[in-house]
Amino acid sequence: MTGSIQIFIIFMYVAILFAISWYIKKKASGSAENYILAGRKLTVPLVVVSIVGLAVGGASTIGVAEQAYKVGLSAGWYTAAWGIGAIVMGLTVAKKYRRLQITTIPEMLERYYDTKSSIAGIVCQILVQLVVMSLQYVAGGAILSALLPQIFTPFSGMIVSAIVFIGITLIGGMWSASQSNILNVTLQYIGITVAAFIIISLVGGMQTVVVQVPSDITLDIVQGVGGMKIVTWIVTLITVNLSLQAIIQVSLGAKNVHTAQRGFIIAGIIMLPVGFLAALLGVVAAEVYPHIAPTTALPRLIMSINPWIAGVTLASLWAADISTACNLLLSSATLYSQDIHKRFIQPRIKEKQYLLVTRLSVLVLGLITLGFALTISGIISTLMAGLSLMAAFGVIILMTLYAPQYCRKEAAFYTLLAGIVVLVAWLLFPVVRIVPHVIYAEWLVCSLVFGGTCFVTSEKLDILSIEKKIVMSK
Repeated sequence: MTGSIQIFIIFMYVAILFAISWYIKKKASGSAENYILAGRKLTVPLVVVSIVGLAVGGASTIGVAEQAYKVGLSAGWYTAAWGIGAIVMGLTVAKKYRRLQITTIPEMLERYYDTKSSIAGIVCQILVQLVVMSLQYVAGGAILSALLPQIFTPFSGMIVSAIVFIGITLIGGMWSASQSNILNVTLQYIGITVAAFIIISLVGGMQTVVVQVPSDITLDIVQGVGGMKIVTWIVTLITVNLSLQAIIQVSLGAKNVHTAQRGFIIAGIIMLPVGFLAALLGVVAAEVYPHIAPTTALPRLIMSINPWIAGVTLASLWAADISTACNLLLSSATLYSQDIHKRFIQPRIKEKQYLLVTRLSVLVLGLITLGFALTISGIISTLMAGLSLMAAFGVIILMTLYAPQYCRKEAAFYTLLAGIVVLVAWLLFPVVRIVPHVIYAEWLVCSLVFGGTCFVTSEKLDILSIEKKIVMSK
């Protein structure tokens, strides 16, 4: 009976998500801007659920619980760091991005710097986003295999997740992703809150949790993960919010500057507590199921409660993966269609063909990331290494938007190149790891390279000419 309830819930959830996508399909048709930027008409609520849906996916729930299963409650800082990053984005560069009237970060690099900087930016952004997106496949497979173990293995769960991720994005682009997130985010927050309350009650309350906590994990909000790693998460995710294409694309889809700012700030505030709920459940899972795979900690624990509540909660967590993956997949496809295909392969492409190329890119890149997902273990650790490359973009973007008079034409390319070299060196040669995390090495080296390039080259950015083109484009 329980299995039938869960199958019914999953079927209905998927059906509703596809129904929303088909219903909204007309809005996404007609032009590529409608498909990839929702016609730049996203309202504050849609910006909020898009950012929350993008951030609070597999890593922020399943990944946090996995980490908490090993070290304790402080793992919740990962999701809080996402929230802090979104707030910083809303208070700083969201306004400036929206006024640039761009579609992608590489487009900005070519506008201000040169073509080779744009190409390097495309490669880096796509690779990072494919790594992040592949983690959603891993988390999606873990949820489905826990929800319906008689039907799904982690592998088959990843396959089904990939089909849904790709399908929803293909149908409605950013419109379907944002509209679906209204349902996803609402049920996710309600589900995990209700599940936490019920589970804590079933194990005897917080006093019992405190008494029975294993010796190798802690309920302290700093110990376990440690202050240095928490700071690293915050630094990394502020960097990501300022520079990752998927996040910037939501900002660019807002109907005006104030909408983008308010949406990011509200989303950040909403994100702050949810990671600690997931972490608390990870700690309880360590008490109740001490010998399971950490990745399955949260799904396994939620499955122990009422099947209807468990089914809806896990379905909403799986749907959170969908919302994250859809935004990442759409932004990666946008990078290809806008900055590679339209720029170098078919410059005079017609609007309908451009829309078709973007949709085909969604399909191909979605399949590529499935291959990545099969080789990944350790959700948050993998994510942090990949996202550190965004530091190079962070340096370039902050200098370009706030101090363009000190920028030089060659600076962006060499800074991106330095970012790649630092990450490769960090992964291959442990002797270079003289700082606590690669993100600090990235910020230090990229800042020095950008500044050094400004001193040794003389070709300044023609800001007046660039700003004139921006005004004319409006």
